[in-house]
Amino acid sequence: MSGLPLTFAAPLVLTALAALPIIWLLLRVTPPSPRRIAFPPLKLFADIASRREIPARTPWWLLLLRLLTCAALILACAGPLWNPPAPLPGKGPLLMLVDNGFTAAHDWRERANALEETMREALRANRTVALVALAAEPQAITAMGQDPALAALHALKPQPHLATRTAHLEHIRAFLKATPDAALFWLTDEVSGDAADTFGSRLSAITQSRDITLMRRNQPDVLALKPADMAAAVLEVRAIRADPNKARDAMVRALGQNGQPIAEMPLRFAPGQTEANVSFDIPAEIRNGITRVEITAERSAGAVVLLDETAQRRSVGLVAGTTFDQAQPLLSPLHYLQRGLQPFADIRLDKGGDTATIGALIDGRIDALILADTGALDGETTKKLTDYVENGGLLIRFAGSRLASADGALLPVPLRRGDRDLGAALSWTEPKKLAAFTKEGPFFGLPIPSDIVVTRQVLADPNATLPERTWATLQDGTPLVTAVRRGKGAIVLFHVTATPTWSNLPLSGLFIDMLRRTIQTGRGSAARGESKAETTLPPRLVLDGYGDLAQPTATAQPLPSGFTGHADASHPPGFYGPAEGGFAVNALTAQDTLHTLAIDLPGDKTLPLRHSGAIDLRIPLFVTALLLFMADSLAMLWLGGHGSWLRRRGKAAALAIAVLTLFSLSPTDATAQTRDVEQSALEPRLAYIATGDASIDTVTREGLRGLSQFLVMNTSFEPGEPIAVDPDKDELAFYPLIYWPIATAQSPPSDKAIRALNTFMKNGGTILFDTRDAFEARPGLAATPQALALRALLSRLDVPQLEPVPHDHVLTKTFYLLDSFPGRYDTSPLWTEVSTARATDDDSGPVRVGDGVSPVLVTGNDFAGAWAIGARGETLLPTSGSDPRQRTMAYRTGVNIVLYTLTGNYKSDQVHVEEILKRLGREGGR
Repeated sequence: MSGLPLTFAAPLVLTALAALPIIWLLLRVTPPSPRRIAFPPLKLFADIASRREIPARTPWWLLLLRLLTCAALILACAGPLWNPPAPLPGKGPLLMLVDNGFTAAHDWRERANALEETMREALRANRTVALVALAAEPQAITAMGQDPALAALHALKPQPHLATRTAHLEHIRAFLKATPDAALFWLTDEVSGDAADTFGSRLSAITQSRDITLMRRNQPDVLALKPADMAAAVLEVRAIRADPNKARDAMVRALGQNGQPIAEMPLRFAPGQTEANVSFDIPAEIRNGITRVEITAERSAGAVVLLDETAQRRSVGLVAGTTFDQAQPLLSPLHYLQRGLQPFADIRLDKGGDTATIGALIDGRIDALILADTGALDGETTKKLTDYVENGGLLIRFAGSRLASADGALLPVPLRRGDRDLGAALSWTEPKKLAAFTKEGPFFGLPIPSDIVVTRQVLADPNATLPERTWATLQDGTPLVTAVRRGKGAIVLFHVTATPTWSNLPLSGLFIDMLRRTIQTGRGSAARGESKAETTLPPRLVLDGYGDLAQPTATAQPLPSGFTGHADASHPPGFYGPAEGGFAVNALTAQDTLHTLAIDLPGDKTLPLRHSGAIDLRIPLFVTALLLFMADSLAMLWLGGHGSWLRRRGKAAALAIAVLTLFSLSPTDATAQTRDVEQSALEPRLAYIATGDASIDTVTREGLRGLSQFLVMNTSFEPGEPIAVDPDKDELAFYPLIYWPIATAQSPPSDKAIRALNTFMKNGGTILFDTRDAFEARPGLAATPQALALRALLSRLDVPQLEPVPHDHVLTKTFYLLDSFPGRYDTSPLWTEVSTARATDDDSGPVRVGDGVSPVLVTGNDFAGAWAIGARGETLLPTSGSDPRQRTMAYRTGVNIVLYTLTGNYKSDQVHVEEILKRLGREGGR
């Protein structure tokens, strides 16, 4: 049987209820106020006999009223919390199914709280619990007691891939068969990657008549991204959602290699649509630096797309082995290659056909070099091409009459010598079509138009290595495209010309797709015709369920050759292989979609996903005590002989009581402000200057809240909730540190505010000015608008000379040992008051002396942006530095700054204790 859902935050206060009998005795013997009687002499004898007796004891109903008032106050002080019990199915063991794919990550904290509440309710009822994570690897299900069940629950996290529900059906069937009295609880996100997902119907067949409880959201609102597509001038990503009827807009952000934001675009779904395009129209040089695209409001692995080198716009050199008439470009292979490469590559042309220019193209650091029907190459050019390929270059060759008669240098496979015109014994009676692309090659998945035919080709000499070096074939099995890996690079050969003379392939869209896939195999990527052992890539960095990069887990397996699917438990999304030439795996592929899961279980009980947490009953009890006290006061007036007054002024008294009650329950702004001032005087807290910009003020408030939580968890300092202050109106003396984000649109402070700020700094307070412009500021360039606004502000304040924090400053050792002070950015120094006093004359002291608290600190690293957290504890803004621990170091910077403002040069004194004692000893001996 479950326990009482009422708990108390301070149960020892309930011992005061034992004093109620004593209070009852004291109140019982206390009579009410005596009735005042006039004493006229003539009526002395007439009033001797009293017409009304005054009770000697308190009336029982008034006594009860006062006891209830005392009891309500005692209960309120004990901190009562009402925990409504979670409705549970059945009476036997409870089988708990949990959808923990990335589709549940965006509100995982709410799900985890609801799940823990349900589990604890079952454990309080002495029921065993079996927990099944539907995104984990299937395994045998066992019922657990309290400690192992809670441990398994706390270890449960969202996974960076879709839930594999159907894989668990056999284990669920076996568990239910072994425990006939088991009941079922399913916390679902209602999202599936398969429109024909049969998990619900198959689960219904297994459970039959068992008690089932479903907990789910009213409507799924999961957003995800498909892999990015590089077009001619834009980077395009496609966002998808499961429910077309739920309106939701968001922002999509593109990030660089170090996490710095590059571009941001709005995401808007058309009514009734489940997909929407987002395009970033930015220069190719900047676009090539994008490594990550994410939905800002959706913190999950599915809302992140990782970009590797295959998504970058490559530079490709083109060389033709023949000259051509400039007036007839359709006869040139460069015309078709240039048109085919334009959508995704930067082209560098050589129209003269002089192979001497190959060296110039290679020296220009091209990613790929295409030779169209080039025959024999001289020794120097051959050596340059060989070195180019060995060092990671991609050489693509197209056949032609010159190549057919040349030697076999720099070719992936040996070619047959002689006439390549297939008109004799080897000729075809009719042109041949292309065969389907195999999984081992990079062209797998490309649709082949039925009208593409080949009328002529160069033939490969059959040998044992030919099958593994073949990327594409004709229907009769002869190779169309072959490739081989050489050193760090690769050589690819198209066995037809780049013009329509041997095939109509260059006239089709397939030609563009094949060129794109071929170019993407360059830059250190292995040619996919090699053995699988050579192209297996180990995981380097993987995404967790929330979309954050982390070190690979023990279950992450190397990426097999030819992997084209979406992420799973063995291959989580992330970067695989070396930093140069690696491969990115994403949670979804371009073909994936999201659908609302069909759930139709007979006899199920559906519950909405609710926030876990108890209901605080203190305010209702305090209000009850107040109302009882007011009723007691009215009763005393009545018993004191003022009943007629109450009758005459009953309406006015009732109105006054109502107004007082409303004022007590809903304090005015002045009352709230007074309460804030009083609380600030009694409880230390961080403050910030409100700029008037809602977005900046929100980030600042949440940033100081995040820093306050970090201080509570890691130090003995426990600040209250941060507060916005106005120097024109508020008293600043209560706050040790005031954070001031510089906004260009903020009105300049008045003379009164300037005086208040100067007084605050002279009395030991510190103001931290943050221009938040480290990303835009560059040495040698014009000052940013934020920097100009700060200069104008400081010109009116009485501030000392500033310098970047020296390496031996107390700020570097206040609590953590720091050598830099990063925030959301890490390129701006932290400026502090200049102090020339040194620990020793030889400037070798461990920290400066005499450097009390600086009244001014200045940075551009956006500290609040790095500290800011959301309602569920998630980070709000990304960091853009190169250190993966930058956010942690930003919090440590905040801790040092706060403790520095509170303790001053305390740390400086401590590190010089030994020197101080030595000096005292020398002076004492003189």
